[in-house]
Amino acid sequence: MPATIMLKEGDKAPDFRLKADDGREVTLAGLRGKSVVLYFYPKAMTSGCTTEGSEFRDAKAQFDKVGAVILGCSADSVQAQAKFKAKYKFNFALLSDPEFEAIEAYGARRMKSFLGKSFMGIVRSTFLIGPDGRIVRIWDKVHAKGHAAEVLAAVKQL
Repeated sequence: MPATIMLKEGDKAPDFRLKADDGREVTLAGLRGKSVVLYFYPKAMTSGCTTEGSEFRDAKAQFDKVGAVILGCSADSVQAQAKFKAKYKFNFALLSDPEFEAIEAYGARRMKSFLGKSFMGIVRSTFLIGPDGRIVRIWDKVHAKGHAAEVLAAVKQL
């Protein structure tokens, strides 16, 4: 069982190198100088993850205006991310982390329970990373509906 890392606002965001839905590699270091919205979700093609992704998609022009990059991340394969992105016309990169490298570095893989059963799973969470690579804001145990608007409001305050 992985040790849960609890990052705090103001901490340096852990760098990552992950494949996106189109097969290209994305690194946090490569985005230095931009605000980054990194959100972790449990599984592609599920209702909550679709709601969350759709809200980020619909608000992307507003995130673009304030110079923020949106990245979604789950343990799904590159192919699964590509299908998810195509089906819902997401206009931002979905990162594949099947080894849980970034997911665990950000503390998003933890014990969860559902219907009385405990299991390791990805906790829906979002990190707003400033242009300097430091964590500005953390949303833990996110409710998908309305979340993108909440994140956008925080980005606009940067």
